[in-house]
This record gives sequence, structure tokens and C-alpha cells, in this order.
Amino acid sequence: MASAKPHKPLAVGALAPDFRLPRLDGEETALPEITGSGPALLAFFKVSCPVCQMTLPYLDRIQLPGRLTVYAISQNNAAETREFHRRFGVNLPTLLDPEKAGFPVSNAFGISMVPTLFLVETDGSISRVSEGWRKSDVEGLGALAGINPFQGGGSVPEWKAG
Repeated sequence: MASAKPHKPLAVGALAPDFRLPRLDGEETALPEITGSGPALLAFFKVSCPVCQMTLPYLDRIQLPGRLTVYAISQNNAAETREFHRRFGVNLPTLLDPEKAGFPVSNAFGISMVPTLFLVETDGSISRVSEGWRKSDVEGLGALAGINPFQGGGSVPEWKAG
């Protein structure tokens, strides 16, 4: 029996594939629009993923236009994604890459688990990649924005698989 080749995410140094996706608000956005004013973090997620449910509220805290723009990319439909945002207090700009469309952008980036994060520079190059939850990765992204996403204490795990 032949086994399917697992996806591997694009590596640091690779060029991010250009894309245009619908936003949660009904408009569309392309990658050059996202990275036009500085580096942008793309956070691929699925609403049913417990690690995504933990991660996205922290990413919401580090969203700082002009310093670090964060875009969530949902693998679900608009209604499910809106409910996720309401339930977990997420206000990030969000793009939709749902299953009914065949996950074209997720596949182009080589997503095999969620959450997967890509920091894309203004020239389109990928400067950071993170799969699953790594507290140190989120701390580093927060430092780029000049924000500590873990203020207020609490117990935050160092690592969780996606």
C-alpha cells in the first residue's frame, strides 16, 4: 500500500504564494495588500481546534497595525468563523479558505496542522514559521509589536501540538 506524502509547510526564506481570499466582512484581500505597510503574520486555523482556540486570543493581543499586522485565515465557513470570533473574543481581520473551496491557500502554504503561523515580510519572503503552539514563538512575535501577550499572569503551556 502506498502512503500519501505528508504536507510540509513552506520554510523560512521561501516566497509566500500570492493569493486573494474573501474576508469575513464579505470583501476580498490579497497578500500584497496585507504586507504593503510592513510584515504580516498569517495564522491558519480551524474553529474546532482546541489549540487554535487557545492561540488566536493571544495573537489578537499582538495585532498592532504599523508594527505587526495579524490576519487569521479560517478553514471554516463564514458563519462558523463568526461564532468562533464571538466565543473567543477574537477581533483579528479574517480571511476564509474553507473546505468547500478546496483549501487553496492552505495547500499552497503546505499546511498539515493548525494552527500554523507564517510571518511574511514586505518582499513576500517568509521569515518565521510556527506549527502548533509554542509560547516562545508568540512571545517573539509580541516583541516585534512591542507587546507582551502574556501580561496578567496565568498558566500558559510552553508547547502544544496542533
